[in-house]
Amino acid sequence: MEPLNDPDTGTSKFKSVLEVLFVSTSLGLTSFGGPIAHLGYFHNEYVKRRNWLDERSYTDLVALCQFLPGPASSQVGIGIGVMRAGVFGGIAAWIGFTLPSVLVLIFFALLARGFDMGSAGWIHGLKIVAVAIVAHAVWGMGKKLITDRNRATIALAATTITLLWQTSLSQVLIIFLAAIIGFFLYKNKTVDQLPEIHVPIKRSFAVICLIIFFGLLLLLPLLREVSSSHWIAMFDSFYRSGSLVFGGGHVVLPLLEREVVSGGWISSEDFLTGYGATQAVPGPLFTFAAYIGAVMNGWLGAAVATVAIFLPAFLLVMGALPFWTSLRRSPKIQGALHGINAAVVGILLSALYHPIWTSSILAPEDFVLACILFVMLAYWNSPSWLVVLSGVLGGVLISYL
Repeated sequence: MEPLNDPDTGTSKFKSVLEVLFVSTSLGLTSFGGPIAHLGYFHNEYVKRRNWLDERSYTDLVALCQFLPGPASSQVGIGIGVMRAGVFGGIAAWIGFTLPSVLVLIFFALLARGFDMGSAGWIHGLKIVAVAIVAHAVWGMGKKLITDRNRATIALAATTITLLWQTSLSQVLIIFLAAIIGFFLYKNKTVDQLPEIHVPIKRSFAVICLIIFFGLLLLLPLLREVSSSHWIAMFDSFYRSGSLVFGGGHVVLPLLEREVVSGGWISSEDFLTGYGATQAVPGPLFTFAAYIGAVMNGWLGAAVATVAIFLPAFLLVMGALPFWTSLRRSPKIQGALHGINAAVVGILLSALYHPIWTSSILAPEDFVLACILFVMLAYWNSPSWLVVLSGVLGGVLISYL
């Protein structure tokens, strides 16, 4: 990785970092609907609109992040930031996508504890926005990735298993099995010429990131046992929660509840109130940690909790990307990716139905609004903010019908 203060390249790299920060912040302000919807927002902004990376590279990055524990959508954003502007680009992408919801949740924790937002019409409208976003993502990715009978069968199987066996383990197992199936089905297929994915970090740096990840995972519980520091215990709880989650942000909730509610750090009522608020803000669900940290220890607690729960995701993406770039050029690895990408489409389809569709489309007028928003995305090429605003206004209108 070239230093940012190189006199010949420092200015352009600084501009690239600022560009990543600006774009990711706009996504952080408008990306409602959870991790599956976030992938749709990212696809529209980074692939279709800005052409920062091609379709194949994006789906390969999504497949990698589905393999890794942690918040997949945040990891995808970090990965894109790294490809665009190096390590500082990854940091900028994370800050931009995460900070808006972190600030909102901190203020909510400090000023509006116990406020119930679950039945608001505009919240329901945001849920319908998520339906349109995910449907658009499934439709677009399916057209490009499900190109033969084998991949269609893998996607169908992934949808079926995910819906009938709804655990975090099921998603990991589906992706693993799809990789094996794709490996054998496509191992002799000629690999197309792939676009170069530029990852401006060295493998030595990647190895250091992986060592830090596993080192903290092993050492923090030991330090917690021999130390009476509340901050070490807090950092350990959030770091482990962020390290051991497969299947998206919702899976982290029982882990966090066990750590902070059973541990007596916050009440069950405060926990559930914060979860309701987190559903109403854009950005990653892992920002729920900021709310919990703020309830526990104010602004400093929010900062510690947020850094701790996201740090594993950052270390894993940095550690895996340089090796992923070379592995993806192998015919056998590409065969595995064909299987994984088909399974990801199936998992997206299952998420579209449950929980997104089942919790959002409750009446004919909900379905009508979802169709309007989908057409705005797919055919009118409306900007994300306009789709979100239309969903909010539509949800408020529906609440009065």
